[in-house]
Amino acid sequence: MNKNQYEPIALITGASSGIGFELTRRLLSEGWQVVALNRSDFPTDDSQIRQAVHNRSLRIYKTADLADYASLRGTLEEIKSKERRIDVLFNNAGGSFPELSYSAQGREKHYELMTVVPYIILMELKNSIQGGHLKTVINTSSSALKFTKEFTVDILERPKTFRKLLGPYATSKLALSLWTEAIAPQLAEDGITIYSVDPGGNNTLRKGKDSGLPLLVKALMSLFFPPPTNGANKLYEGALGDHRHKTGAFILKGQPAELKFKDQAGGVWERINEIYVHEFLQRNEEQEQL
Repeated sequence: MNKNQYEPIALITGASSGIGFELTRRLLSEGWQVVALNRSDFPTDDSQIRQAVHNRSLRIYKTADLADYASLRGTLEEIKSKERRIDVLFNNAGGSFPELSYSAQGREKHYELMTVVPYIILMELKNSIQGGHLKTVINTSSSALKFTKEFTVDILERPKTFRKLLGPYATSKLALSLWTEAIAPQLAEDGITIYSVDPGGNNTLRKGKDSGLPLLVKALMSLFFPPPTNGANKLYEGALGDHRHKTGAFILKGQPAELKFKDQAGGVWERINEIYVHEFLQRNEEQEQL
């Protein structure tokens, strides 16, 4: 029997830069296979990445925009047709945008990319995760959610105001952690464990890219924040560490932390599931009938 059948397989979104890139490198160095779902290309000067692509331990799937359902749908179908199982799903892709912007579906883009899309990816790949050995999902959240002052589903989709980092970015990460907690009991019935994990502060600044961070935060990040290997290690520990927390937990500094607005967790889950069923699935069925 081929030994590759025993090698663990992780799918990482946003694997080509920052925390996702360092997580990819760590898993590859430990004998994992990595399925990368990216918008951007990997660095061309990394010998480990080149070798992994060559020997097929790193398999790359590209999408023009994770927040565009037409593009995402085709890439997910390709993954489902080619990948036999997924042991750990790292829903890691994200970012902070410099101004208020909207997805192709008409929702605020932080919310679409970092709250709704991770749910779609989970639901579309659920059977592959059930077929894996570890059956684990890690959603990359953020401690910025602690600063959320006002929270409703309507605010998520159409914000009244915009603030860098502490506005739509923070509320979207809170919503991600809320639906993670809400869906956990249902996933547990299928043997799947799910957590949202804060990767901590990391210097993920890239030249020539406006990160959407406040100037003070950017200055502190460049001077004092650790490299993104720090965040990669936190996500790794969230999925594979010796500790075992209650499924659905928000993991902050290695320990479960309470979430604000927990009374709205069910409503957030209901809304994003409605989007998944009536926009992602239904429109796909309508296109197939044409």
